Amino acid sequence: MKKNLSLKDVSKLIGVSTATISNAFNRPDQLSVALRERILKECERIGYSGPSMIARSLRSGQSDVVAIMLSDSLTYSFSDPMATDFMAGITEVLAKAHKQILLLSSTIKSDAQIRAESLPDGFIFYGAPEGDSFKRVIRSGKPLIVVDFDFPDVPSVNIDNFEACKQLASHAIQNGIDVPAIIGMRLVTDNHVKPITAGDLDHDKQEISWQRLFGYLAGAQEKSADILPENIIHLPVNVLDQAEEGARQLLSKPKRPNVILCMSDIIAIAVCKVARELNLSVPGDVRVTGFDDIAEAERNQPPLTTISQQGYEKGQLAARMLLDKSDERVMMDAKLVVRESG
Repeated sequence: MKKNLSLKDVSKLIGVSTATISNAFNRPDQLSVALRERILKECERIGYSGPSMIARSLRSGQSDVVAIMLSDSLTYSFSDPMATDFMAGITEVLAKAHKQILLLSSTIKSDAQIRAESLPDGFIFYGAPEGDSFKRVIRSGKPLIVVDFDFPDVPSVNIDNFEACKQLASHAIQNGIDVPAIIGMRLVTDNHVKPITAGDLDHDKQEISWQRLFGYLAGAQEKSADILPENIIHLPVNVLDQAEEGARQLLSKPKRPNVILCMSDIIAIAVCKVARELNLSVPGDVRVTGFDDIAEAERNQPPLTTISQQGYEKGQLAARMLLDKSDERVMMDAKLVVRESG
């Protein structure tokens, strides 16, 4: 087996200092173009791909890498507009600070995951994590920021989901004659699109989806409207096909809801699509609201009434707080955006 070349080995082979080789890979501004190109060509010839990031991290005490720990799989997160807006905001700030980004998912449980967690200088947790990743990072003492959930004595970035949804429901529901419904995600532990039960409501839950649900219920109560458990649909995941199934369950009822409060714009867009298929007008036959204010919300037909939670700005703020080693617990504004759908 071919032995991996060390920085000292390469230094002897090509006749320059270890510092010069390191600069060629990591600090090109410290060398002339000609010298850097010569060193890189020589390294390529002898099969040396550059200094080990982990070794450099151990020597210097920092890697200049920040991890974004996602609560969902990487595949899902890249398909979710809110998550991609959030990550784009982080990237914009970290790139200016000359930091690299490592994307991790707390859903992965492996030795490779644990090794990867040892590299970053700090962590941004997006959504309540699964598994033991959060505990390991807490024990490490590395800087971290949590987003869209709370943990005692840990700096955080959140919005008031309860108040935002209460305001949205109070806007969309006109009076006690209305028949409102809700489509949410991850309300119960079940892989099927289905209504929740009255028993599911008898618990004090802190998850974001439940804070939104309680906010919708409070807003409906303000307008003297009842939302029955059978009109509250659980989706396992925030994706279009499941949202369409939930919308059909509601819009096919004999006593059809005329207000559907959705926990994401993705869900609301799906409800509008199903309504069109059933020859129902939005907002004439059914008023529909979303949550997030993704780009597609304004382009939807009709444009969605929704809550803007500023995903890009949330990512920027989380990144700045991490770099500044902030210990704040920030509650960002969430704005009601009234358009044509509800």
